[in-house]
Amino acid sequence: MSNPYAGKNGSFSAQIRAFADRTKGAIDVTMRDIIINIGNSVITMSPVGNPSIWKINKISHEYNQAVAEHNEILRKNPQNFDKRGYLKRGLKLNDGMGIRTPQGYIGGRFRGNWMFSIGSPDASTVDQVDPGGSRSMARIVNGALQFNAGETAYITNSLPYAVPLEYGHSTQAPSGMVRITLANFQKIVEEAIRKNQE
Repeated sequence: MSNPYAGKNGSFSAQIRAFADRTKGAIDVTMRDIIINIGNSVITMSPVGNPSIWKINKISHEYNQAVAEHNEILRKNPQNFDKRGYLKRGLKLNDGMGIRTPQGYIGGRFRGNWMFSIGSPDASTVDQVDPGGSRSMARIVNGALQFNAGETAYITNSLPYAVPLEYGHSTQAPSGMVRITLANFQKIVEEAIRKNQE
């Protein structure tokens, strides 16, 4: 008499293992999305040097703005134009005050110094400018793709003025970047989970 149950297994281990593998994959992808979204947040909120708003250039900026406003008001009155459609001579202001910047200055070094690492913080800096943040974002995305749940990820900016910028030194980011991102952390996590459950 043959056993009708021969070769059959009463264990759920194969199904549990398959479920665990699928779940781990979803957790890894979700964690990577969270890292990328956090990186995007701190990078896009990072101030990029704008010499026209520096204290040393305040008067120049205000004067140049007043000149632009004066000329704009002139353009609203049709009587101020000649037959060719140009403002009549003597009405338009053509002067302005120069904005002072260090020689060769280009804003974007801070934004270009966001680093990503796994296991320990990356304290390095680079001398490149990245006003749009694309190089920093690429570092974070490429690093996040290597990340697995259970590891510790770091997003750092080690420029000497990073902490002053975080605590209000820039009028462009008076509440910082990291603190705002932390305040939105739960929302970032929930969005990543929702995206990866679909």
